[in-house]
Amino acid sequence: MPKPKVFVTRKMPEAILNLLRAECEVSVYAHDEPPVPRAQLLREAHDAHGLYTMLTEQIDAELFDAAPNLKVVSQMAVGYDNIDTQEATKRKIPIGHTPGVLTDTTADFAFTLLMAAGRRVVEGMDYIRQGRWQTWIPFELTGSDIHGATLGLLGMGRIGSAVAKRARGFDMRVIYYDVMPNVPQVEGAERVSLDEVLAQSDFVSVHVPLTPETHHIINADTLKQMKRTAVLVNTSRGPTVDAMALYDALKNGTIAYAALDVTEPEPLPADHPLLTLPNCTVTPHIASASVATRMSMAKLAVANLLAGLKGERLPNCANPEVYQ
Repeated sequence: MPKPKVFVTRKMPEAILNLLRAECEVSVYAHDEPPVPRAQLLREAHDAHGLYTMLTEQIDAELFDAAPNLKVVSQMAVGYDNIDTQEATKRKIPIGHTPGVLTDTTADFAFTLLMAAGRRVVEGMDYIRQGRWQTWIPFELTGSDIHGATLGLLGMGRIGSAVAKRARGFDMRVIYYDVMPNVPQVEGAERVSLDEVLAQSDFVSVHVPLTPETHHIINADTLKQMKRTAVLVNTSRGPTVDAMALYDALKNGTIAYAALDVTEPEPLPADHPLLTLPNCTVTPHIASASVATRMSMAKLAVANLLAGLKGERLPNCANPEVYQ
């Protein structure tokens, strides 16, 4: 019996590919970047029974039309806003994703950005590189204390909860807002309105999924509600923050600092205005980028893919209604 055909949309470690090759005929777009060209994606999908995708691929009706044999899409990410899940469900195609395994690593990095921004670590490195460090100056590069500060979380899912847990170790007051009404209460954290989070927080950290309701949840108006000394951290999705509104707010002193691991657009062009600001730290979407976590994500994506090819329920399915 011939093996099912699988297309992998990015170069992966051989150990991961070998897990697939044991049971599948595997084709790989063997590049780090740029993302697989659309025409090639549609061409490869035509004969594929399974797709192993990244956030950079648009999985929509056009692709499903081009892939008459497709049984499953498995994405190596917790998010899946690049995939039309309603269309997939209509066509009985389960969508796999990789939640859970990256929670603690991402929360670690969100807190890394929070601390680096609050204490102006990147500015300090630039200060030395520019040859400006001539002596110790009592009030040079003073930042914000982390301990005892108020942390406002937008979103109290897995990652938001993990960040709240870390904040308790720094004796921070934790408040949060969530668009979902039935989020469980988190120990040591107080649920408040969005307006209260913005007005009271010394640090605002974004952990919401990208939906129509959360698109540009941080915008010119919400930035004006924040403290002038506030620090904004975003490790969720780039479009939750209006990049140009943030640029204006940072340049004009509406807020003090921002630290972003995700951006709009992504990748952020090297000549983007945000990168000209000393009070904005940007990293290239690496919040989950520990060796152990990325390997766990990759293996979970393999497990989802192989289950779908066998007609079994996916271990982590983004559209479970497909099984109804």
